[in-house]
Amino acid sequence: MSAVPTVVLVHGAFAESASWSGVLSRLAAADVPAFATPNPLRSVATDAENVRRVVEAVEGPVVLVGHSYGGAVITEAASDNPGVVGLVYVAAFAPDHGESCFELTDKFPGSTLGGTVRSVPLGDGTNDLYVDRALFGEQFAADVPPHEAALQAATQRPIRDLALAERLGAAHPAWRSLPSSFVFGDADRNIPVAGLRFMADRSGSAHVTEVPGASHSVAVSHPDVVAAVIVDAVRQHG
Repeated sequence: MSAVPTVVLVHGAFAESASWSGVLSRLAAADVPAFATPNPLRSVATDAENVRRVVEAVEGPVVLVGHSYGGAVITEAASDNPGVVGLVYVAAFAPDHGESCFELTDKFPGSTLGGTVRSVPLGDGTNDLYVDRALFGEQFAADVPPHEAALQAATQRPIRDLALAERLGAAHPAWRSLPSSFVFGDADRNIPVAGLRFMADRSGSAHVTEVPGASHSVAVSHPDVVAAVIVDAVRQHG
């Protein structure tokens, strides 16, 4: 029997590693080895290189799981990477070569993120972006209890605008060659549900789970569902 893959969880913009806490506890209960790795949110290329180094340090195969912008990161990190055996996209971008997260967000109508984002200028001419804390719950985590959404708002990591505008450099995006699963809510206000469906369909994935009424924070509001999708992905290779 082959080794059970280790799950490496990669958070996205306006989130941080603790956003995976509910999923991690359920993976542990299912005896699935897993951990969340920090995502600097500086650029797709450098963030993906960080994940590549993490994968190299893991003994045995890896299933990469990305949320939101983290989907672009795992797509780049897993390209031509023999250590990765599967991908799970959680309300996440799955860009093709030359596509950016900004481009995919605007490909279909429905995102209300733009009006809630605030910027902080950086010394290099780029900006850090974060979601207005007063608007975070409604925009990002509408189905999360208000006190939990407030904690998410207070602990969110800002993302550099360059990262969201950066086009995927991988000539062969990983979802073209690796098995993938998608899970997302049909009430996502960050990435239009039509866009999420488009990316899942384009990937050819046979494992697509839509969660009725779930927000962009589907891993926080529905950790049972998200963990079950990940466990299924692991069992395909274990």
